[in-house]
Amino acid sequence: MKTISLLKEIYLEGFRNIGTLIVRNYFKLFAWFCFAMFLVALYAFIFRVTTGFAFD
Repeated sequence: MKTISLLKEIYLEGFRNIGTLIVRNYFKLFAWFCFAMFLVALYAFIFRVTTGFAFD
């Protein structure tokens, strides 16, 4: 639980004094998009490993 709390604090601190509302929302959206794309890539890798894909 402490790790989640620390990650939340780092996330909030990173966007606290970033500038205008538009820039702040753009970077928040971009951060969530990157996180989602990372999860998609992780899912694809785990799917390939579990189905026996040959990484040649």
